[in-house]
Amino acid sequence: MQKEKLRNTRKLKGYTQQQIADIIATDVSNYSRKESGEVKIIRDEWDKIARFLKVPLEEIYEEEESAVVVNYDHPVFNDKSISAGAITNQNNYDNIPGPIIQNLQDYIAFLQEENERLKTELNDSKNKK
Repeated sequence: MQKEKLRNTRKLKGYTQQQIADIIATDVSNYSRKESGEVKIIRDEWDKIARFLKVPLEEIYEEEESAVVVNYDHPVFNDKSISAGAITNQNNYDNIPGPIIQNLQDYIAFLQEENERLKTELNDSKNKK
């Protein structure tokens, strides 16, 4: 889903994609994919962009089409191994605020998308040789 509200506000304010990319510490091609909806914009990035554009977040924010799915059956989430200083009681995580969990899930989704993009880019470069 294209981020029309973001794109329109950015253009109305007279900023380039490069300027916004600099604010969220990414390259312009990645930001372009974010603005076109190909790559997810994580919450922290939305906040930075809104502050930079000097607009309320609600003025530019648009929901993502797909929800983040975390596989809690994955061995990493269920690792009960004991190591020095490790937290072994799962209940210690019950007090983590929902927004922090959501931000981490968003970041995981972003990393997964970026990983797929890099795999594709690597395969493309191998095929050109």
